[in-house]
Amino acid sequence: MLKKTALSLISIFILSCSVTKTIRLKKNEVAPRVISKKEAVVVVKEKTVVKKPIEVIQLSQLQKAQAYIDKFAPIAQAEMFQYKIPASITLAQGILESGVGLGRLALEGNNHFGIKCHRGWNGGKIYHDDDEKGECFRTYDDPAESYRDHSVFLSGRQRYAFLFNLNKKDYKSWAKGLKKAGYATDPKYPKKIISIIERYKLYNYDSRKGVKIVTAGQVDKVIPKNKKNNIYRVEVGDTLYSIARKYSISVNDIIKENKLDNNTIYKGQELIIPKSK
Repeated sequence: MLKKTALSLISIFILSCSVTKTIRLKKNEVAPRVISKKEAVVVVKEKTVVKKPIEVIQLSQLQKAQAYIDKFAPIAQAEMFQYKIPASITLAQGILESGVGLGRLALEGNNHFGIKCHRGWNGGKIYHDDDEKGECFRTYDDPAESYRDHSVFLSGRQRYAFLFNLNKKDYKSWAKGLKKAGYATDPKYPKKIISIIERYKLYNYDSRKGVKIVTAGQVDKVIPKNKKNNIYRVEVGDTLYSIARKYSISVNDIIKENKLDNNTIYKGQELIIPKSK
């Protein structure tokens, strides 16, 4: 009898140990999820990845200028051989006027020489504060077109004509002449141009030796053509009458299309030729 009682007590004790413990949850409390061994291994192996910030390389002014020169020196030289403007002058003006290609006019309008709209300009326009607020400046489809327009602008206006009698390698006289002709209002303009030329040795580009040459034809391929209108570039000896006869239209048609005030035209000027009726 004593033996049976002992066995019963042992059985009760074993059953009580195997009973699952009941967890009483508080109101709105969510029971914890049981994590398997496989999941536990994954959690342990996960690591927090810390991304390194992107390193921004800041270029010095010298590096920015040199990058500009490397890109545009060939174009400046090609313009020099065709229009007789020293490449050193063109490059120095481009660097100064465009802020080494990073100024607003250069970035948004591909205008590297600060050329304003002026009378007769029918191309794109951008408005920018300069001598006065909200002045109109020309825009181009490509920087090479800006370089070409710079050449046409200087060679086609009478007030710059005396510059072309100067020695092509005399960049100092060219810089002073630009100010005298009214290219810029800044009294220190010549000094700035000369300083840029000498700092970056741009006078080396006024010679064919030791520098890369790009032909005018190669530059012409870069300059986009106006597909909407027939454009005629005025040559020496042209008159409105001779151009009108060439395209079988009237002089008044040309004047009206280009909004000209009179019959005066100049070498290098681009005229929109309307379709003959």
